[in-house]
Order: sequence, then structure tokens, then C-alpha cells
Amino acid sequence: MLMHEEISRGTGWRLDRTAPSLPESHRTILIAPGAGFWRKLLAFSGPGYLVAVGYMDPGNWATDLAGGSGFGYTLLSVILLSNLMAILLQALCARLGIATQRDLAQACHDHYSQPISLALWVLCELAICACDLAEVIGSAIALNLLFKIPLVIGVCITGLDVLAVLYLQNKGFRYIEALVVALILMIGGCFLFEIIFSNPEWRGVLDGFLPSSDVVRNRDMLYIAIGILGATVMPHNLYLHSSVVQTRNYEQTSAGKAEAIKFATLDSSVALMFALFINAAILIVAAATFHSHRQHGVAEIQDAYKLLSPMLGVPIASALFAFALLASGQNSTLTGTLAGQIVMEGFLNIRLRPWLRRLITRLVAIVPAVFTAAFFGTSGTAKLLLLSQVILSLQLSFAVVPLIMFTSDRRKMGEFISPRWLQTLAWITAAAIILVNGKYLCDWAGISAWVGRAL
Repeated sequence: MLMHEEISRGTGWRLDRTAPSLPESHRTILIAPGAGFWRKLLAFSGPGYLVAVGYMDPGNWATDLAGGSGFGYTLLSVILLSNLMAILLQALCARLGIATQRDLAQACHDHYSQPISLALWVLCELAICACDLAEVIGSAIALNLLFKIPLVIGVCITGLDVLAVLYLQNKGFRYIEALVVALILMIGGCFLFEIIFSNPEWRGVLDGFLPSSDVVRNRDMLYIAIGILGATVMPHNLYLHSSVVQTRNYEQTSAGKAEAIKFATLDSSVALMFALFINAAILIVAAATFHSHRQHGVAEIQDAYKLLSPMLGVPIASALFAFALLASGQNSTLTGTLAGQIVMEGFLNIRLRPWLRRLITRLVAIVPAVFTAAFFGTSGTAKLLLLSQVILSLQLSFAVVPLIMFTSDRRKMGEFISPRWLQTLAWITAAAIILVNGKYLCDWAGISAWVGRAL
């Protein structure tokens, strides 16, 4: 036992590495050593798109609609900055997973004491519940808008995604990635048409990408900005990405790992640019359609669906909006199921049959969603979706800080430790997340006003 602990300390970990998460998919996609750049890029492409899905889920729709209708193009700068933060943090996730052969959940389990590890697991599960709640309810709303299916039944239908994940993963992890990419292209195509239909003011769009101090000074705008941050930089995506990069079977040498980090970073960065386009498109359409016509209170997805076609004068606009929402919700629940499995296996180190693992992780999301749908019905869902994204943002620091700590530790990362410039940017990002969340909590508790009066 003593020797075991000494070995663990020598590598920087409290515990030795155990079996990988997603064992049925671990290192199943071969990377040919002699392949050229484009073939290797194609072989490594996929995990980044699974991650990008979480950056365009129904929670994003709620925050982007509220931001666009309420404040025009101003919050585009928050979407851009959040996306740049996401690109940086997901690059660190790929680096951690490839260099240490641990996902973030396993790294927390192997580094922290059991009480701290359990506390982080509980916080992560709360974040996944909030995320899944947004995804499931978003899909149910889309089914209700398109096919008039009651919200509660729609929530139950979305739970069947667990069967799709099981089926596709048995056929090969590439099938899951292909489905996700196809749905992303569908969402992007729908919103490309929506932007054309809405004919936004492009000068205002460009100005919106420039940061404004109004975001911090205006409490209502700050609340939505925090929701956008939570909807964009999602905690469960950090756990997901650090695991799914390990589905690639690359050479387990220094050169092979360095190449894997390079291609995995490129894959996630390109994929997240698609997420940036879709999030910006939702806010731009809301600003051009609703804010410009003084409809500042359009935050409910159902209201946006009803108003889009009449206000734009394009009959198909509302249908495209709903189909994109359905694709977004189902795509997100697919990856959310995988993230739930990774978190449970990594933090608790329990091994269950694949169908049982996924059934448990789906029930964690479906049960609260059913009660929510039954209680709220079709009204008030925007507030619920926005609140879920604020919860995600508040939990984000508990995933980001360990990630940066681990990737900045030479004993854990060896030669793949993050460069000094990357560490600096990462800590600035973490500080920005903590400060923005702290500012909102102080405003919510009335502390900022009390300090202002005292000064």
C-alpha cells in the first residue's frame, strides 16, 4: 500500500489510473501512422463536434432570444468572448485527456481526497441536471410546436435517445459522430435562411461584437450575459471532451501524443466556430425581428415561433425555427447522455452495463423534466431555461479551476504541460468567469448596493 502511494505521488496523482471511461469506444478509431495531413485531420475530426453541440443547445436559444429581443445586438460581444473562452478551455481538455489518459472526472477523482471528489461530483451532477433539463424541455417544446404533442409526452419521447446512443455505439463511435454532424449542418442551414429572411442591420451586427460596459452596469443585461456564458461554456463539455478524444487509436509515443493534441485542438476549434455562427445567428434574428419592432419581451421559444412568420412575412420561417430547435435538443441529449456516463464512471469509479449506465443518467434528467413540464406547462419555460443556464455558469468554476491546475502541473502532464502563455490566458479566463458570477451574486444579494451606499 505504501509503495502504491509513493508511485502515485511520483506521477503527481494521489491514485493510479484505472480503466478508461466509455470502455466500449476507447481507442477504437485507428489513426494510420503514415497518413497525410488531411487524412489525419479527417480521422481526428468528430470529438469537437460532439462538444460543439453543447454550445448550441436549447438553453442557448433561451438566452440568445432574450438577449436579442431585449437588448438588440449588444450581447453579441458576450457570445464572441464566451466562444473564445470555450475554444481555450476545450483545448486544455484535449491536452489533459491525451497526455494523462484520464478524463477530467477521473483526474479529479485521482487527485482530490474522497470528500472533495464527491462534492465536485454532486456539483457536476447538478450542472448536468440543469443542462439536460434545458435540452429535454427544448426538444419537447419543438415536438409540441410541430406536431402538437403535449409537453409531458414530448419529454418522455426525448428520453428514448438512450436507445439511439446504445444502437449507434454498438455499430461504432463514428456513427454517433456522423449523426451529430448531420444535425449540426441542419441547424446551421435553417438559421442561414432565417438570417436572410430577417435582413439584419449589418453595421449594428458588427458594432455588437465590440464589448460594451453596459453589460456590467445593467443588472438585467448582466443576468442574461451570465446565462449566455453558462449556456456557451458548459461544465459537462469539459468532462465529455477529455474523454472522447481518447476514442482515437494514435501512437502512444511522445510524437504520437503531440500530434494528437494538435489535431484534437484543431478539430474542436473549427467545430466551435460553427457553434459561434449558430448562437450569433439566433441573437441576430431575435434582434432584427423582435427588438427592431419594439417587441422587447420575446423570450419564450413559443412566442418566437408564433411571431417569426407573421413579422418576417415568410410562412416557412417558423417551421424552420422549430425544426432547428428539435435537431438542437436531440443532438444535445445524445451528447448529454455520454457526458453523464463519463462523470458517473470517472468520479465514482463504478462500472455498470452500458444500458444501465445510460438509463440511470437519463432518469436523472427525465424525472425532473417531467415534473417541470407537468407543473409549468407551456408557460414560463423561458425563465426556467434561462435560470438553468445561470446555474451552469455558477457551477462552471468548479470544473475550470481543476482543469487549469492539472494541465499546468508538470508532474501530471510531463512534457505536455501547458505553455506559460496558455496558462496565463486560462487563469485570466477563470478569473473573468469567477468575477462575473461574483458580481451577479452580489447584485442578487444586494451587497453591491450596500457597498455603494457605504462608500
